[in-house]
Amino acid sequence: MDLRLSGKRVLVTGASRGIGRAIAATFADEGCALAICARGEDALRRAAGELRAGGVTVHDEVVDVADGDALAAFVHSATDALGGLDVVVSNASAGGGLSGPEQWATSFQTDLLAFVRLAEAATDALTRSKGALVAVATTSASDTAPPSGPGSYGAIKAALIHHAAGLGRSLAPRGVRVNVVSPGPIEFPGGSWERRRDDKPDFYQSIRARIPVGRLGRPEEVAAAVAFLASPVASFCVGTNLVVDGGFLTRVAF
Repeated sequence: MDLRLSGKRVLVTGASRGIGRAIAATFADEGCALAICARGEDALRRAAGELRAGGVTVHDEVVDVADGDALAAFVHSATDALGGLDVVVSNASAGGGLSGPEQWATSFQTDLLAFVRLAEAATDALTRSKGALVAVATTSASDTAPPSGPGSYGAIKAALIHHAAGLGRSLAPRGVRVNVVSPGPIEFPGGSWERRRDDKPDFYQSIRARIPVGRLGRPEEVAAAVAFLASPVASFCVGTNLVVDGGFLTRVAF
């Protein structure tokens, strides 16, 4: 299937490693120009260099998405550098595994408010291009069983999904589509599930045993879902939450 993404201009936050890096690479493979950001400079420059080596136009900036002014500035500089934006992917996350008031504040700033600000900053550019906004959430937003449990990560991501659905309805008349991809447990080098496999093997195996396909997911499997929802092929998908989890969730999505 031709996703008709060639020549599109794509912004991805948190794109130096893991799912974000795979998302950037997938759009690069589709012939897109990229604007990417991350907090860590070394990893970001390395990722940008690898993408450019494949002949891709890449605008990269070190940005902490919890800094609203810096995030808005990145959106504007990316728009200028690429000559517009067709796709914006909100991927950066504070992650889970911690609790307490400070973690709630961090999750709110990094996972929810950053998405709110990103959407606001990019709406004009996406309106001009009739583009798409995709947020990366998590199955933890829909499930309180391990590895979710009580805590900021799932609750804040649930709020993100709700806000994205509302944005989808409000921006669709302007030609901008908003959707969400919710990954289940995803494993990659240096990621949290690799650490759990080594540090908490019993817990890791208990989660793996709950996934009907018999393994954890790969970043490129999430990236493929993001690329589809961002593409013109998904032109009638608005406010949807596409779960990519190998059957991990047991709920029925009516």
